[in-house]
Amino acid sequence: KEQINQMYIQKNQKDVGTVVTVGDGVSVIHGLDNAMLGELLLFPNDVYGMVMNLDEDSVGAVLLGSESTIKEGDEVKRTGRIIEVPVGDEMLGRVVNPAIDGQGEINTGKTKPIERVASGVMTRKSVDQPLQTGITSIDAIIPIGRGQRELIIGDRQTGKTAIAIDTILNQKGQNIYCVYVAIGQKNSTVAQVVEKLRQGGAMDYTCVVSAGASELAPIQYIAPYAGCAIAEHWLDEGKDVLIVY
Repeated sequence: KEQINQMYIQKNQKDVGTVVTVGDGVSVIHGLDNAMLGELLLFPNDVYGMVMNLDEDSVGAVLLGSESTIKEGDEVKRTGRIIEVPVGDEMLGRVVNPAIDGQGEINTGKTKPIERVASGVMTRKSVDQPLQTGITSIDAIIPIGRGQRELIIGDRQTGKTAIAIDTILNQKGQNIYCVYVAIGQKNSTVAQVVEKLRQGGAMDYTCVVSAGASELAPIQYIAPYAGCAIAEHWLDEGKDVLIVY
């Protein structure tokens, strides 16, 4: 009987764990021996968490919801799903994560994990096509190519965002999809950016991923990964994508 009980406990430990500590949006869980890195966990009251630490006798997870309802000893279940985001053409014209554009649910039918291995240098094509910003002085002095990374650096109120928005507006009719990821910005600032893009007719080929200043730190942390996963879906379809973080 003792051995059967022990087996039952071990079996349960693999898929169900208990909260040891919780605080500052981080929880340490005992059990969950089979948990995977980046897996979604289900806490009580429909709060989700994401596995970040796999220690010998515990699992560390960041909470993607309010920790106020979670306490020591609560049961945590595995979902068996690595954290993923919806992808596809249905994302165009939307402000996502969370869906704050008031246009209802997004039904794409396709998802992509937010963590994936980037293709190696040898498999990539060399940069051979330009990407115009629409600002003549920049395009003349600092030509930017498709497939290139570019850093825009400067003090506040010097026009960094303006360059990025102008570049997105300039891709109209160029057969390029755009993703704009706003991390830790005020929601009013993001709304202004979206309005500018809408006025310029750019939302037809643009998706905005917003994790505002009021969002939890883990949501802000996964925002750039989510934006990248959305962009990589179009990359895999052979399309060109401009992504602004």
